[in-house]
Amino acid sequence: MRASPQLLQPGFLRRSLDEFKRLSNFGRHYTSCILLLSSTIEHVAIALPGNGAADFRASAIKQEGIRTPTTPYHLLDFSDPATISACKTMSDADIGGFSQVSLDHIPKTAAEPAHARFHGSIFIELPPNRPHVQRTGYAAWRNKDRGATIFGKSLWNIDAYVYLALRVKSDGRKYFVNVQTESIVPTDLHQHRLYARRPGEWETVLIKWHEFVRTNYGAVVEPQSEMLRQKVRTVGIGLIDRVPGPFDLAVSRVWATYGPSDGETKQDKGVEREVG
Repeated sequence: MRASPQLLQPGFLRRSLDEFKRLSNFGRHYTSCILLLSSTIEHVAIALPGNGAADFRASAIKQEGIRTPTTPYHLLDFSDPATISACKTMSDADIGGFSQVSLDHIPKTAAEPAHARFHGSIFIELPPNRPHVQRTGYAAWRNKDRGATIFGKSLWNIDAYVYLALRVKSDGRKYFVNVQTESIVPTDLHQHRLYARRPGEWETVLIKWHEFVRTNYGAVVEPQSEMLRQKVRTVGIGLIDRVPGPFDLAVSRVWATYGPSDGETKQDKGVEREVG
């Protein structure tokens, strides 16, 4: 069997290697935990009478290992200009509206890190001759669907992490963080307000994954269902306050973390937890 040219492309091989490295590093960090757990199971099993030992071992083995990551899991890093081309912008202009949106790479300076600049202007006028369009005044961006790897479709498994972290500098407008998963309903979005507490300054914002709210076309879906955190497709930010005028949000990094004490988040001054 010969590999297809598509599978031999550099992007495919690079993504596969990156995923392999991540899985290898992840496994190395929790191996000691698994060994300790196995020893504990054996000591408990020995103390059980009759068939209790065998039943306990079988039951314990079926449980998933304890996986506590010790390093952050990078999702989007805008220090690399190529990350911009791996993202897409959206606005009401796609349906005939007049809002303007751009996502530009800004190189590192002495005062600021390299980052993506999400900016433009919101207009709420309805397009003429399009009576089916009843609402305008929004803009957003997200990463594009990523290519396949030897492990299958490229999806982020952030199930072992507690927070989504974003390093941002906001203008104070009402932005929302949007997360899309491999949901049965492809138009579902999990959303959470991006609460920037110091507009005009760089800050790290932490949002608990379980506090995201499932929505569809901007409306909250009932009943709510938990986010499919093992299969995250896209992450992005949207502006939906429908306030006419310019907007400007800087984003340097987006990553998953178990808390503000991890090796990277701890270095950032002014870490803020979201209060939804």
